[in-house]
Amino acid sequence: MTVLDTRALNRATLARQLLLDRADLPALEAVEHLCGLQAQEPQEPFVGLWSRLRAFDPAVLSDLLLRRSVVRTHLMRRTVHLMTAEDVLAWRARHNAMLRQRVLGTYRKELAGVDLDELAAAGLEVMADGRPRSMSELARAVADRWPEQGPRPLGEMLVAALIPMVQLPPRGLWRAKAGVRNVPLSSWLGRDIDPPATDGSDPAGQALVRRYLAAFGPAATADLRAWSGLAGLPAAVSAIRGELIGFRDERGRELLDLPDAPRPDPGTPAPVRFLPAFDNALLGYHDRTRIVDDAHRGLSVAGERVVLVDGRVAATWTVKDDTVHVTPLRPFSWADRDAVAEEGQALAAFLSDGDNHRVQIAASAR
Repeated sequence: MTVLDTRALNRATLARQLLLDRADLPALEAVEHLCGLQAQEPQEPFVGLWSRLRAFDPAVLSDLLLRRSVVRTHLMRRTVHLMTAEDVLAWRARHNAMLRQRVLGTYRKELAGVDLDELAAAGLEVMADGRPRSMSELARAVADRWPEQGPRPLGEMLVAALIPMVQLPPRGLWRAKAGVRNVPLSSWLGRDIDPPATDGSDPAGQALVRRYLAAFGPAATADLRAWSGLAGLPAAVSAIRGELIGFRDERGRELLDLPDAPRPDPGTPAPVRFLPAFDNALLGYHDRTRIVDDAHRGLSVAGERVVLVDGRVAATWTVKDDTVHVTPLRPFSWADRDAVAEEGQALAAFLSDGDNHRVQIAASAR
């Protein structure tokens, strides 16, 4: 098998993630291509799409939420994602068991003895009146039947696992600050989630594999598992293996990919990019060395916003007093500083509607 070194994987990742060149895609198609964007921090997807799309208008994404073309819901890894309505309807059933197990992994002791089907039925009965509720409101409404468990475990299990839910706008709208109000996905979209196949096949799992590779490949099955949180995809991979091609990375792992997906020349220049917290490009892999050094791997799960220089994590960034503050993680050349400053100014303008272009870059780390 052809061996792909770290730089080759980096450039492939940037291309798939729309970070090598900004794409001329509508926001809805970008969300679909990326298999959703992690979105527990409601404003982060706006920066994620700004870094990936030409002439991105945040009002368009807000409108997609209001028109119910995209939704905020728990899915991959039990985290909140911004997903297209079609994808969440097609994929949610494939994630049900994983979502339950993830909540039980946190609250197994508290939920011992609770019949989860009974809990789901009780939650649906409460939500049948059509009124949006916070997690705590829903938990309190059923707590009389399970008084010893406490509201938090009941609420987490109901909202994140048992009942496919949507977080309603204005949560997630551009510059909106709003708490979480949940309604069942089926009532919001006017359609039930797609049921699992009854013949033992796994079309949803196979679709997940193809879509993951289109947005993240070449990748190992461990990367697919880390992204999705699903352990049961080996059969889906085996079913479509004849469609795929294989490589190896420098560690000897087998990497799978779609034959016609982009794999740019490793020497392709990579522009500076500012990524939001919990960005796909970092969290989509078990082995993240293609984009971040092991020494800084923790940034990807700590919610730090990062800056890519030559395609790799080289700095963190924050916004304070309408100024983009950049903290390098390694020494910057003068050319690096100029490129980071230029992209940072563009980001500052985006975040301020053009009112300022202020960027402050700290001294380079040694």
